[in-house]
Amino acid sequence: MSKLNFVIAYVEDAPKAAELYSNLLGATPVESSPNWALFALSSGLTLGLWARNEVQPRPDGAGGGELCVEVETDDQVATTFDAWQKLGVEIIQQPTRMDFGLTFTAADPDRNRLRVFSPSQR
Repeated sequence: MSKLNFVIAYVEDAPKAAELYSNLLGATPVESSPNWALFALSSGLTLGLWARNEVQPRPDGAGGGELCVEVETDDQVATTFDAWQKLGVEIIQQPTRMDFGLTFTAADPDRNRLRVFSPSQR
């Protein structure tokens, strides 16, 4: 059985991106170099930040996606939103109630989308 537990985001400047993600995630990289940073998160997910110019084969710009952070309550969505705004993160969607719950979406400097959400009660 396969287990999806590793995501890589392509970035222009890995150390700069690692600094931002350290602030957003409250974590420090377990590996870092001029072209790479790796976070081993408590959820079991591993997040890699890879300098776009070092990726092989070269990315062609196709595709897109989001890195999603689930929190437990709507209050935590609001608290995270406020904290990220104070960090200067670009907000591309204000807190909004959607079918799946309360959410907001930000973008890192490389245009990777970062969605924070509190799931609706099932």
